[in-house]
Amino acid sequence: MIEYVRIHHVSLAVRDLEQAKKFYSEVLHFQEIQRPPFRSKGIWYAVGNHQLHLLENPNGETLRKSEIDSVDGHFAIWVKSYKNTVEWLGKVGVPFEARPQSVAGFAQIYILDLDNNIIEFDAAYDS
Repeated sequence: MIEYVRIHHVSLAVRDLEQAKKFYSEVLHFQEIQRPPFRSKGIWYAVGNHQLHLLENPNGETLRKSEIDSVDGHFAIWVKSYKNTVEWLGKVGVPFEARPQSVAGFAQIYILDLDNNIIEFDAAYDS
């Protein structure tokens, strides 16, 4: 039997690594961490005790081509404040889909990165 400890990282394909870095570093303020010298182009971020790896696809292709659909592959981050997250996204001009009273049992906010990868932010109701 496999004994699972935790998810180590999530990897996303991006078309342009420099543009993706601006979005994740400057807009979302993710913390960049050191990446081994792989032959591929990429950037790694720490997200709490986990990691997000962005990998530049040499073909310039990513999997998604459409708008937000929460049944598509995505990753979710628990945030301290729903209200502050919505305010920040509005301030920096990132379009989002807000579900403040989601049937999930917590508030949800969905955004797309520059390559249509879905990011979900979750928070307690009324936080």
